[in-house]
Amino acid sequence: MPSFPLEPDAQADARFAPIDFRAELNDDQYAAVTAGDGPALVLAGAGSGKTRTLTYRVAYLLNQGIWPNEILLLTFTNKAAREMLGRVEALTGVQGYRFWGGTFHSIGQRVLRMHGEALDLDKNFTIMDQGDAESLLGEVIRGLDGQFLKNKDNPKARVIADIISYARNTCAELPDTLQQKYPWHSEVTEKIVDFAKEYQARKLRQQVCDYDDLLELWLKLLEQEAEVCRHYQKRFKYILVDEYQDTNRLQSRIIDRIAGDHQVMAVGDDAQCIYTWRGADFENIMNFSERHPHTTVHKIEINYRSTPEILNFANRVLRNQPSNQGFHKELIAQRPSNQKPFIIPTMDSRQQAWYVIKRIQDLQYEGYCLKDIAILYRAHYQAMDMQMELSKQGIPYTITSGVRFFEQAHVRDLVAQIRFASNPRDSSAFIRMAMLLSKIGTKTAERLYKLLQQQGDQQRTSPVKSMTDEAVLKKVPKDAMDDWKDLAFTLQDMEAAMGGPKVSKVDPKAQQDNLFDAAERQAAGTHQKPKTPREVIHIAIDGWYGDFMRGNFENWRTRKDDLDSLLGFADRFEDMSELLAQLVLLNSETSDRSINPDEATVRLTTIHQAKGLEYPIVFLIGAADNLFPLKRAIDSGDIEEERRLFYVGVTRAKDELYITFPRVHTQGGPPQMLEPSRFITELDPECYEIVRK
Repeated sequence: MPSFPLEPDAQADARFAPIDFRAELNDDQYAAVTAGDGPALVLAGAGSGKTRTLTYRVAYLLNQGIWPNEILLLTFTNKAAREMLGRVEALTGVQGYRFWGGTFHSIGQRVLRMHGEALDLDKNFTIMDQGDAESLLGEVIRGLDGQFLKNKDNPKARVIADIISYARNTCAELPDTLQQKYPWHSEVTEKIVDFAKEYQARKLRQQVCDYDDLLELWLKLLEQEAEVCRHYQKRFKYILVDEYQDTNRLQSRIIDRIAGDHQVMAVGDDAQCIYTWRGADFENIMNFSERHPHTTVHKIEINYRSTPEILNFANRVLRNQPSNQGFHKELIAQRPSNQKPFIIPTMDSRQQAWYVIKRIQDLQYEGYCLKDIAILYRAHYQAMDMQMELSKQGIPYTITSGVRFFEQAHVRDLVAQIRFASNPRDSSAFIRMAMLLSKIGTKTAERLYKLLQQQGDQQRTSPVKSMTDEAVLKKVPKDAMDDWKDLAFTLQDMEAAMGGPKVSKVDPKAQQDNLFDAAERQAAGTHQKPKTPREVIHIAIDGWYGDFMRGNFENWRTRKDDLDSLLGFADRFEDMSELLAQLVLLNSETSDRSINPDEATVRLTTIHQAKGLEYPIVFLIGAADNLFPLKRAIDSGDIEEERRLFYVGVTRAKDELYITFPRVHTQGGPPQMLEPSRFITELDPECYEIVRK
C-alpha cells in the first residue's frame, strides 16, 4: 500500500487504495507515468488515454513521496481540471483542493492575489468579464478621441479589444499584429496603440484586471521579481501541463520561467494543434526540447477508440506533412478490424445532405442511435443544406458548435434587410436593423419607423425611399447618421432591384401582414423587371452590412462566408416571393427548441468544437479543395494546420467514417467545379473505399 506524505490536517481522513501501475497501464503510458526527474514531453496521440496518463502520473508522484502542494497542474478548462483532480481523489484519496491545479487564468489570479502588490496591484483587485472590459475600453477610446467610434470606417471597441488581446497573448507588438493579422485596420495603428496604453493605465488606477492581465501580469511578476520567481521554482517540484500544443507564447513563457529547474512534463499532441488562429503557437511543442535541454520524449501511440482501418487512414494523412511540421507517430489499433473509410462524391451540397440522411436512416435500422452519429464540417456555412434537409425529414439534431445557421445573428440581420426592402411595413425587420446603429434603441427605432410610414404615405412612395428625406434625417441620432445613410442607400438599391418602390398608398392595417402577402404585393406592384433573388442578396452583402461587419466583428470574414452561402441558396428560387416564403418556413423549423439536447439527436459540429470528443459514426462533409482546406488557407499557404484539422476530424470516428464532398460549389459565387480535398488525393486509394452516387 503506497504511503503519501500529507499535511497534518489531511492525515486523519485520508484513505488510500493500492495501485498496481504496471498492471493498469500499457507500456507507453507506464513509461510516461513513471518518468524520472527532468523535463519530459509526452506526445499522446488521439484516443490514447491522455487523461488517464496524467491522472496516474499525479498518483505516481504522490506514491514517490511528493506532497500535493508541490505539484502544479495547468489545464485549459475548469472542467478538465475538475475531471483530473476528481480522478486523482478517487484513485488516491487525496482531495483535489490540496493541489495547485486549474486553468492558467485561475492559477494566475491566485499568484497575483499573493504577490501583486509588487506590481502596484492590490490583493482585492477585481476581475472584469469580457463585457466589462470592452465597456472600459470604449470609455478610454471616447476619452482620447471622441470622434473615433463615430467614424463607421473605424473598428469598434470589441474589435479593438480582440486585436489588443491577440497581441498580448502572442507577446507581439501591436503594430506588427495589425499589419500581419488585421491589415484592414492598419491605417489606425497609432490610435490603437494609444488606446491600449491608456487602457492599461486606467485598469491599474481602478485596480481591475481583464482575463489577459491574469497571464500578462503573472509573467511580469516572474520576470521582474526574482524572489517571487525563485519561490515558485522551489515550491513546485513537478509541473504538469495538459494540452500543451494549445499554449500561446505568453503561457509557454510562464511555464518556462516557473520550470527553472526544468521540472516540467508537457502533455499534448502536435498533430492536434488547430488553434493558431486564436494565438496558439505550434512552435511551443516543436521547440520544447530546445528550451528544456535533456528532455525525454515519450510517445503514447496505442489507440483504444478507432478501428484499424480508420487509424490507417489517419496515419497516412499525417505522413504527407512536411518532415519539419510534426513528430513522427503511428497510432496503433487495439480494436478488431472493420470497414474502410468511405469516400462519397456527390453532385452538390444538397445531394450530399440527401446521402447522409439516407445513410443515417439505414444506420438506425442497423441498431445505431441518433446520438451515436456526428456530422462534422470545416466551417459553419457548409452545414446549411444539411440542417435544412434534416429539418424537412424530421430528424432531430443538436448544433454543438453554435446556433443553427438561420438563427445566427449576422444571418438574421441580413434577412431583416431583405424583409424590409421587400415589405417596408415589416416593423420587426426595421427595428432589428435600426438597433444595430449607434444611439438607436427600441424606442428610437419605433419612432423612426412610424415617421417613415407617415412620410411614405404623405409622399405616396415607399418608406424605404423616405429614409433619405430631410424630415427623417433630422430625427436620426447624429452618431448614427453615416450608417443610416449607407443603410438607406443599400435598401433603396435592393428595393429597386426587386422592381422599384411601390407608389400606391398602403392601408396601415397591412403592417401586420406576413411575408407571404408582402412578397405577393411586391411582385404585383413593381414597375420594372426585378433582378434575381441572388442579385438582390448580393447587393445586401456588398452594401452597408458588409462594412458594418468589418468594423464590428473580429471574425468578419467567417461571417461573410456564411452570408455568401446564401447566394447559392437564392439561386434555387426564381423570384423573391418564393425565397421569402422559404425563409419563413426555415426560420420556423430551425427555431424549434422543443428538442432536449440530452435526448437522442444527431450531433452537428465544426471540427474545432469536436476536438476531444468521439462518436461511433462520423460523417465529415465538404471535403473538397477550397472548402477543406479553405480557400483562404490555400491562398495564404496555411495548409498544414488544415491538415491537422482534417486529422482531428478523422480520428473522432470509432466504428465507421464517411467523407463526402460536392463536385459543384454554388455558394458564394458562380457555380464552380470542385476537386476532392488534397488530403484525400494524396493518400493511397487502398486505404479507403469510394461510393459512387
